[in-house]
Order: sequence, then C-alpha cells, then structure tokens
Amino acid sequence: MESMNDRTCIVTRRHAEPDELIRFVVGPDNSVVPDIKRNLPGRGCWVSADRVNVDKAARKGAFARAFKAQVVVPLELGGMVDHILVKSALGALGLARKAGAVALGATKVEASIRSGAALFVLHAAEASEDGLRKLTQARRATAYAEGPHIAAYKLFSEAELGLALGGTNVIHAAVLAGDAGRAVQKRMVALDRYRGGSPDERAMFAAIADEVDAAEDME
Repeated sequence: MESMNDRTCIVTRRHAEPDELIRFVVGPDNSVVPDIKRNLPGRGCWVSADRVNVDKAARKGAFARAFKAQVVVPLELGGMVDHILVKSALGALGLARKAGAVALGATKVEASIRSGAALFVLHAAEASEDGLRKLTQARRATAYAEGPHIAAYKLFSEAELGLALGGTNVIHAAVLAGDAGRAVQKRMVALDRYRGGSPDERAMFAAIADEVDAAEDME
C-alpha cells in the first residue's frame, strides 16, 4: 500500500489532508473503486474531494497514469462517489435521530438555533423561501449575539430526509451538538464539499465577523 503520507491529488498535484481527498484503489476486476473510508487493501491514489476533480481524473486518464496500468474507469464514477457520500451522510443522520440528537420542524429547529443547541441545520430541496429566510435570520441573530455560527445545508430532497428520519414532510431539521451530531456533521461537510461547497454560507458568516469587528473597533 502507498505511504499514508503521500497524499497528493493526481489531478491538481496538490498535497492535502485526508479529509480533503478521496482515495481510489483498483478492484479485482481491474476497475477503479472509490475508497471513502480509506481502508481497502492495495495501492491507492488520491483525488481532491470534489466532483469536478473526480470527473476530470476519469475523463483525462489520470487513474491509468497514477496506477501505471490500464484500468477500467466506471462511466459514472463521479455519480458513484456522490451516491456513497449521500448514503453515508443519511445513515449517520438516522443514527443521530435514534440518539435523540435531531430536532424536526421549523418551530423546534428555530428554538434549537436561538438556544445555540443546534450544531447545523438541514433544509430539504423543496423548502420554501419564506421558511429558509426565517431560519437564516435566526442563524444570523445567534451569530451576531456571539453565539455559534450554525451552518445550514440543502443537500437532500424531502423524501430522502423523511426516509432517514422516519417521518414524512421533513422540510427542516437541526442536528444537535454532541458526539452523534459531530459524526453526522463530518459526513455533511464531505458531501457539501464534494458538490462544490456553500459559498453563500461562508460569505454570510464572513460578513458577520467583519461587522462585529467593525463594531468593536468603534467602541
């Protein structure tokens, strides 16, 4: 197996930490296999953990060069990785729900945000603009009050959230702070990164930090 210190993306040639990369190995049928948990045997190679670079590696023959062999790259490798990340994230979310670490419904989600109990928030793809705006305002207010910066993700459909959480009409959910919540957060961050990240979220909290700094400078 390759040295675990040699984590360089075969597309960008950039060295990175394990969470910023996806490991791939060659399976018994000579096909390229994503090793999300980084525990499959054999020599591996690394790709930056985003869909753009995984697709580029598949399209430009980077895997054959990295493995120094003719390998079979699945046509939908990028989609395969997305599916694995989704399954992992929703599985962890279901476990957090069983542990009592998830609040459901706009009212309970808002309360968990304003109390600072929420670690992060999930919105279904079908969420209304009004519902999103109300919970975003709550997250802003909590951050301005020097509470936690509570991220929000819009990664799943209502059906996907309902299946994972054992309910129907699941539009908004908050994952609460704690060990179970952090396990889910790690997987949500990975899926969000793979899909391109949430630049609006980063911009919002950066603006809040700037405004707080400016207010402190004026005191």
